[in-house]
Amino acid sequence: MSRFLFVVPPLVGHINPAVGVAAVLAARGHQVAWAGDPALVRRLAGPDATVHPCPLPGAGRNPGMEPDAARPADIRGPEALRFLWERFLVPLAEAMAPGVRQAAEAVRPDVVVADQQALAGALVAEDLRLTWATSATTSAELTDALASMPRVAAWNETLLRDLRARIGDPAASGDPRFSPHLVLAFSTPELAGPAVRGGDRVRWVGPSLTARPLSTPFPWERLDPRRALVLVTLGTANTDVGARFLNRAAQALRARADRVQAVIVDPEGTLGTGHGAGDVIALPVVPQLELLARAKAVVCHGGHNTVCEALWHGVPLVVAPIRDDQPVVAAQVAGAGAAVRIRFGRAGADTIGAAVDTVLDDPRPRAAARTIAHAFRRSGGAPAAATHLERLADGRKDET
Repeated sequence: MSRFLFVVPPLVGHINPAVGVAAVLAARGHQVAWAGDPALVRRLAGPDATVHPCPLPGAGRNPGMEPDAARPADIRGPEALRFLWERFLVPLAEAMAPGVRQAAEAVRPDVVVADQQALAGALVAEDLRLTWATSATTSAELTDALASMPRVAAWNETLLRDLRARIGDPAASGDPRFSPHLVLAFSTPELAGPAVRGGDRVRWVGPSLTARPLSTPFPWERLDPRRALVLVTLGTANTDVGARFLNRAAQALRARADRVQAVIVDPEGTLGTGHGAGDVIALPVVPQLELLARAKAVVCHGGHNTVCEALWHGVPLVVAPIRDDQPVVAAQVAGAGAAVRIRFGRAGADTIGAAVDTVLDDPRPRAAARTIAHAFRRSGGAPAAATHLERLADGRKDET
């Protein structure tokens, strides 16, 4: 039996893939513990999960609320990147570091599994001379997105170097987003293309899916099997900017109510009660994986989890990226032919509707989505990721 410590940020899309891997490791008899936000980790991993608490920036916020929900709604591009690093990732690492160190001393893990956006995991493990693996829950970091922006890349390197000096080993080197031992990539080259960064440590395991608890019921009896089900979601960290887009999407799909039924994830209730009946079902939370098994198309923001979960079910997408890694992921899925990309800030009901018509009526996006689905399923998902971690813990030579 080996001991594994998962270090995760307070972000649903980053914890969910780790939950599947942790469940497999536990089922194989290993000891699994977490370092992160106890309320959020236990909501996703189960009430019995062993969680070592890590203080988060903005103490006193609502439990389970994602910190970057406080980001100004109108920032995009380099400004959004600067905000992400300076106002979220770096403060998060500094806040989590003492808790991660205490967790490592208590668990004495054979392997620390550090999410790429929980930088404290890698830096503390490095400082304590622990073996660590990277959990790459988005494929964007495997590209070299800053290659065309050398000044931004240099600024980013300086941030990481200064952060390491404060919470890690100042004498160490290397990028804490890429373990020197193992990088678990929850995608495949058929979607993401070859890994530009991470080297030969990258193991493509595909999406890690597992059953998720749902705290509120879903009205399954309202689904009409005679119409194509279209799921609309902007994820859990974009509720501040989504009202206009969700309203336009609802308008577009209502206009096609004779052949389309929409389920819209509306966390803030921005659509109002009028969208809760008939041809559009709008709810704050939905059972996404179960709906994807029935869906014919997805309209989303290009979040890595939603894109990969849709493709795992062979469902084509309309992607409207907002910020962060979403433009990279949207470019990947559109480039693979499994999605139509539209502009989030400018898309009206006509544009959204035309894109939905394309992915529903043109067989090529669906065929491309099914090709990626086959690649995902061949990659092994959570069991394959767990096997790579077991080999690392045992000191065995890993295999691709």
